[in-house]
Amino acid sequence: MALTFRKLHPLFVAEVSPVDLRRVHDEETLARLRAGMDEFAVLVFRDQPFTDNEHLEFAQRLDGVLHTKLGISALQKNRLGNEALGDISNLDESGEIMKSDNRRRMYSLGNRLWHTDASFQDPAGRYSMLSAKVVPAVPADTEYADMRAAYDALPAEMKARCEGLRVHHSIAYSRQTLGFDFSESEQDALKGAIHPLIRTIPRSHRRSLYVASHASRIIDWPVPEGRLFLRDLIEHATQRQFVYHHEWRVGDLVIWDNRATMHRAMPFDDTRYKRELRRVTTLDIPEPAAVPTGG
Repeated sequence: MALTFRKLHPLFVAEVSPVDLRRVHDEETLARLRAGMDEFAVLVFRDQPFTDNEHLEFAQRLDGVLHTKLGISALQKNRLGNEALGDISNLDESGEIMKSDNRRRMYSLGNRLWHTDASFQDPAGRYSMLSAKVVPAVPADTEYADMRAAYDALPAEMKARCEGLRVHHSIAYSRQTLGFDFSESEQDALKGAIHPLIRTIPRSHRRSLYVASHASRIIDWPVPEGRLFLRDLIEHATQRQFVYHHEWRVGDLVIWDNRATMHRAMPFDDTRYKRELRRVTTLDIPEPAAVPTGG
């Protein structure tokens, strides 16, 4: 299948066509898509009418093991009945718009902070694949930041300061910065994980900042100093030259590499307009090393 990658931003992001991802099973096309992810970090596909099962099956074909320990699962059961299917909506269990004081809505407001999916786990998230089912009549968009380009643009002394640092990531921390309260048992279920501040993407060998709202502290640094440093890096990485703004259409599927990007939901009147997207995320499990052959 001949694919065309049309760049949507000077640094990253491409729209891919023509393709019906439900029918992509051959390894050659899947490899071409992975190579596109290595190059662009965010791929946009139009007119992809996935069922939930088709969405899950494609994610596994493209990238393997699915992320099922969603942060929200510590609070309540998934209304879609499958913990691998992230419910990125403002709808309650009956399919109606959530009230302003709904606890899941309050928790989901954290998606408006710059973040990277599942960094609070080990292994963390690799690819996220977000499918648009219902898009409101008002803008309800998503922004993405290229963390590879942001790293490349750091002054040499800042790169040197980042080298070798490890960061604790916690979804409880990112929600608590907005005033969300967890019970003791919920807090216990959301201990977080530690990851390098600088990551190297295996196939492209590009270096990338790995920070976001879940980044709670730098290991072995005083907490206030570490948080200020992380905040400085996020502010640097979200300058407009590093950011792509995606306007959703029904049927869009957007795939992004969480190792190389951050993203955030843009605000809209979510107590008035329905918005429903579904996300599947794969885990960043290293590919097995090639076994030498020969005698």
